[in-house]
Order: sequence, then structure tokens, then C-alpha cells
Amino acid sequence: MNLQLSDLQYAVDVAMGRQPGSLLLKNARLVNVFTLEIQHTHILLAGRLIAAVGPAYAQAPAAEVVDLEGRWVAPGLIDGHVHLESSLVSPAEYAKGVVPRGVTGVVTDPHEIANVAGVAGIEWLMQASEGLPLEVWITVPSSVPSTPLETSGAVLGLAEIERLLAHPRVVGVAELMSFPAILAADATELGKVLLAERSRKSPEGHAPTLVGPALQGYLASGIASDHESTTLEEGRAKLEAGCFLMVREGSTTRNLEALAPLLRPEHGERIGLVTDDRLPSDLLREGGVDFLVRKAIGLGVDPAYAIRAGSWNVARHYRLLRRGAIAPGFQADLVVLDDLHSFRAQAVYQQGRRGGGGGGGGGGRLEVALPKTEVSGAVSHTVRLPELHPQDLQIPASPGKVRVIRAIPHQVLTAEEHLEPTVRDGEVVADPSRDLAKLVCFERHGKNGRIGKGLVTAFGLQKGALACTVGHDHHNLMAVGVSDADIVTAARRLWALGGGMVAVADGEVLAELALPIAGLMTDEPLEVVDARLQDLEAAAKTLGVTLPDPYMVLSFLGLAVIPELRLTDHGLVDVRQGAVVGLFVE
Repeated sequence: MNLQLSDLQYAVDVAMGRQPGSLLLKNARLVNVFTLEIQHTHILLAGRLIAAVGPAYAQAPAAEVVDLEGRWVAPGLIDGHVHLESSLVSPAEYAKGVVPRGVTGVVTDPHEIANVAGVAGIEWLMQASEGLPLEVWITVPSSVPSTPLETSGAVLGLAEIERLLAHPRVVGVAELMSFPAILAADATELGKVLLAERSRKSPEGHAPTLVGPALQGYLASGIASDHESTTLEEGRAKLEAGCFLMVREGSTTRNLEALAPLLRPEHGERIGLVTDDRLPSDLLREGGVDFLVRKAIGLGVDPAYAIRAGSWNVARHYRLLRRGAIAPGFQADLVVLDDLHSFRAQAVYQQGRRGGGGGGGGGGRLEVALPKTEVSGAVSHTVRLPELHPQDLQIPASPGKVRVIRAIPHQVLTAEEHLEPTVRDGEVVADPSRDLAKLVCFERHGKNGRIGKGLVTAFGLQKGALACTVGHDHHNLMAVGVSDADIVTAARRLWALGGGMVAVADGEVLAELALPIAGLMTDEPLEVVDARLQDLEAAAKTLGVTLPDPYMVLSFLGLAVIPELRLTDHGLVDVRQGAVVGLFVE
């Protein structure tokens, strides 16, 4: 925030009546996140800070006076864990989408761009998020790469993490994703926890499905949080073990309904709200973390506590000073609401300046100019493939059943199945009649040209191929198809685009979205990106796809830290074993 002595003197003088304030919000119904009460009061601002709150300030002098006529005022929301890159747009475009809805801050883990471009990618994102009406704090990626079972574009070791932790906008070490390494007491992984603690910053967790002794062992490391709970029992176990429980509602992973019974005032500061990964369509139609607050209230959660979980609790967890509440000395981040239960922003103030609002259900408009997004060499031209041919994708047949990844709708979890392969001319091939498609992972960082090959079911694909350079977390090129020739055509097109998403059939590109920033993002507006994503979804349906959000699901099929079975450029990965396994079951 870079407060100066003059800022503090101004705030004190305004509160004491020695100077007029910058803005007086009269006749407000304040959501007090400390007491969970609604207070009829007046709010007096002194520039970027809140100077005073109380009935005594009804006639306080101010440069501007706004009579709210009984409207509610809540603190600006803070998303406790998000990957900005998953919005597919630049930080500036992301801000346009969420600030008018009442989101004034996010804690982002830039491990997507770090896995492509390393420290230079993180520095680019920091620069690209400067000067926005949205505060962007960083957790240093801990998993670059997330496992040794994949090839990433860069490696962040302890030295790089320690250097980045010194940056004033860095608030922690991001999700330690390789829980098998933590449970094995791996020195490097535990060293990342110590680096965070020695910097007085938070070591963040990632513990999908862990309960019992495994959960105890994971948290014994000192890891502070988790955002991967999918069931009420899992969430309760993590709360009981002292974990800061992040309740997630992303685009693919939607866990709020299952965990909503835990959002109760007696759990105090121990629960926060996060989006993790949200696509443009959901940002435009639902919103960011404001959607979680709205949905939680709709599920019966006390409105004041839902707002607290999306503001003060997150600020407390990350030690974000002067954030997350409306009280004297806090930063003037406020959301004015016509109706508390629907949480629709009528006006949004960030650091005392009106930043947007008035959008009803559509998010409204951003009322400040944004800096231009500059794309540097470190995050451009990042797709580097060898010459590709359909024969590169052949899988020689062997006796026995094969391991098949089953995609699960609306989850990042997968299941492992053992099926008889379809064999033609001595090769294992895709079989649309059995909903068996070929899954391919191309190393695209120009390191070794490896190609991982496997099979996947539940897409419904009947012809053609889908491909994308968003492939968590290594962000190699992921493709699913029933034609090797179409898979190669799709990969070549992404190479030409510098990254993105495509749908291909019979050698023709049916739809595409270019993502030239690290193969992950574009500086196009959210609305344009959303339209192209809809074209991709429509094209996928013409190819027989029945799986919801097929590109989002495809992007997660290489994530070798979430059970059960995944595919990287090294091959099939059994996540629970933490090892590459053969396609054929022995």
C-alpha cells in the first residue's frame, strides 16, 4: 500500500474533525465482519483510508457526500487462492471482470506461467498487475515442476523461492502440491515450508483426499491451508486438525455446496473462500469470489459470515494489514449493495476511489483506465515442438489389459480403469464405439521432444481431436483424439498460434483460441475469449463430445499430483504411487 506519514496524519485529523474527509457515506447498513452484526451508521474516508465509522459522523465535513439511503456496505472481497492465468486473459482484463462485482484483491499463485517461463514469467505477471484497481498479491510457486515425472519449461529451486519471498507483494509459498514427497519427509519440500516461515509468510497446502494419519503427517510439516476438500467429512477433518480451510468453487471443481455446512460463525477465522481456476464464461456470468459469497448465502449461510469468509478471514490468514474490514485505519475498499442476500454491487470503492459497480447481475463497468499489457520475450513464442508425424503416436500392442484414464465431470480427480484394448494391425487404437480416445502429451518447451501416450474415456469423442497448451501444471501440449492425423494437425496449429486451444476434424481446424502469452493467456477482452471458447465447445459437440467443459478437463489430465491416473510427457503416472507406470497392466 506504500502508506506515508501524511496518509496517517490525514486519517487521524479527519477522524478528530480537524480536516474534512474525502468522502462521507451516510446512512449505511454496515456489515461488521468482526461482530457479524449489521450496523446503521456513517463511514468517513480520508483518501485511501477509512478515518472513522459511527453515528457521530452524520454531519462530518467531506469533499463528497453520498447518502446511501440504507444500502448495505461490505468490505471489498479478497479471493484467497486463484491462478490468474486460468482466466486465459491478462491481469488487466481479469480486473475488468471482477472489480465491478466487489472483488478488490486476489492472492494468486502464478505457477502456470512459472512452469513455462520461470522467474521471468512471475516477474512479468507482477509487472502486468501493477497499477490496477485490483490488488494482486503473490504466493511463490513451490511446484515448478510439480513432480519429477514431467518436463516443465523452467525449474524453481530453493534459491529462487527465497529470493522471490523478499518481494513486498509476496505473501507466502504457494500450494505444496507433491503430498507424497511431504509425507516422505523430503528435505527439499520441507525446506520450502521453512523458507516461508523464516520470511514470516504462509506455507500453503494442497492435500486432496488426505484424512487420518496422512493428513496428520502432511500438516505436521507446518503447512497452513488446503483448498482441495471435496466432501463434508474431509473438510471437517482438516478444520479439526487446525488447517485453514479454503472452500473452493471454480469452473471444474465446485465444492461449495458440499462444504457449506462448515461455513458457520463458530468456525471464526478458520475458513476462507477461493475460486482457484475460473474460465471467462463463469467470470462473466457468475463472477469471481463474489459468486461464492452469493451462493453461500443462497445455501443458508449467515450473510455476514459468508462475507467475512470472503474478506477478513483471508486477510487475516495472509497477514494483509489494513485489509478485509470496514473500520478506522483500514484501506477504503468497500462494496455498496442494494440487497445483502443477492450480493450485487451497486458501487465499488478501491483505496477510496470509485472503481466500478452498478452492473446488477452482469458485473457492471470499470470506471478507471487501465495500463496497457506489455508482452515481453520471456512469455512469447513459448511453444517449441519437433517435426510431428502421425506415426509418432503409434502404441504397439502387447498382451493383456490397458490402463485407461476415466475423466470425471466437474472434478479434477480421475479414475483408473483396466480394459481390453482395441487393436488394429498390431497397434492399440482409439475406438469411438467404446468411448475410448487416444490421449497425448507433447513436451512443448523445446527441452526433449518427449511424447506421452495413453487412453482416456468419458469424453464421448466420435471423430477428430481437441488440443490445448494449457496442461496443468507443466503446461505441455495436451491432446485427445480418435485420429492420429487430426491430433498432429491440432498440435501443428497450436505451434503456429504460439499456444491456445483448437478443435480439428478431417485435417481442418473447426475452431481455435490463440493464447500467445506463454501459451496460457491473451490480452483480448474477456467477452472475445468467451465467444471463442463457446465456438470451441460447439465444435467439440459436433465431434460427439458429451463431457462438460472438455478443454478444462483436458487441461487437468496431465496434473500428476491429483489422484488417480494422469498422463505427462514421461508417460502414465500413478499419483498415489508417485511413479510412472506402463500402459499395459502386468
